[in-house]
Amino acid sequence: MKAAVVVFPGSNRERDMAHALRLVSGREPAMVWHGERDLPAGTDLVVLPGGFSYGDYLRCGAIAAHAPIMEAVRIHARKGGLVMGVCNGFQILCEAELLPGILLRNASVKFLCRDVHLKIERSDTPFTRGYNAGQVIRVPVAHGEGNYFASEGTIGRLEAEGRVLFRYTDAEGKRDPKWNVNGATNAIAGVLNEKLNVLGLMPHPENHVENAVGCTDGRGLFAGLVAHFAQAA
Repeated sequence: MKAAVVVFPGSNRERDMAHALRLVSGREPAMVWHGERDLPAGTDLVVLPGGFSYGDYLRCGAIAAHAPIMEAVRIHARKGGLVMGVCNGFQILCEAELLPGILLRNASVKFLCRDVHLKIERSDTPFTRGYNAGQVIRVPVAHGEGNYFASEGTIGRLEAEGRVLFRYTDAEGKRDPKWNVNGATNAIAGVLNEKLNVLGLMPHPENHVENAVGCTDGRGLFAGLVAHFAQAA
């Protein structure tokens, strides 16, 4: 799997993401500066990491969505290439209209930094083949604007088409407002585009891939991606 991690001014999770990709795939990912206009030849997966791109001026991800490299990301996605945005990367994908909806301020109006439980809604995607449908995993969140919102019609389509991939729940996979940490519509933590090749999610699976941190629940996402490309080879 040949991965590229896009780095924007204000990104702060690019090294965590690169470490997780390297650890699981055994291959060094390319680090691509936002000012570049092309992705490395043969790129399989593009990742937009977390952080505060361009200082979160205007709206989170709004400026980064117009960075020079984003046209190459759009082309990659249109050709069926995989794209994943985590936290600020999710915000950028929404602002770039590669995913529907928008991320609003957390309902608590407070920055959240804690572990959450996520229910895997389906396992037949490149991003979740390392898990079982219905499985609950524990990963961290660290965001101030993670409250996913979209129009009623858009939410209806996402649900009907199986494009909600991760959802905030309790440890048993049950939905309850107290476990919907940021107030997201339908407790949505991650969504897919229509072609199912672009994923945005607010939690950080890259921070739970090693025993040293006490949990490896995020590792399944990266292992599934490696298996996906190994099978396609």
